[in-house]
Amino acid sequence: MADTHVPGRARDLPAALWEAVDDADLVVHAGDWVSAPLVDALAARSRRLLACHGNNDGADVRARVPELARTTVAGVRVGVVHETGAAAGRERRCDDAYPDLDLLVFGHSHIPWDTTTPGGLRLLNPGSPTDRRRQPACTYLTFTLADGALHDLALHALPPRVR
Repeated sequence: MADTHVPGRARDLPAALWEAVDDADLVVHAGDWVSAPLVDALAARSRRLLACHGNNDGADVRARVPELARTTVAGVRVGVVHETGAAAGRERRCDDAYPDLDLLVFGHSHIPWDTTTPGGLRLLNPGSPTDRRRQPACTYLTFTLADGALHDLALHALPPRVR
């Protein structure tokens, strides 16, 4: 997930996303939390959390999560960062900036993204579960990391929030 903007865009994460968190072995958050209590709640509820801060996060969030986080899962070198710059030229920039990763999850745009760079780096943006901007729905991603590869990638559209 990325760009949760709680409590600015929603009071909490959608129930379906909390259920996905409960089911996940690794939860990835690509920044723009906006509130430190959400960082703490997600960390407490996740089996394992890989997270970074975003441009809308204050000192309280930045004290809890780095600008770039990395780990290796099932032979896949994973990174998470909030911003990767404009869509034009993203693949080249990310190949240059992250030559030691196999998968980079990023946020910022609120627009789902799935490409593979010429260097073989998989780039994923889950969109936002609370602020769809110009997208048809709020979204998050799930996937499986196994045997050195990404499998079972699914973009999940969330139902509209009841106000």
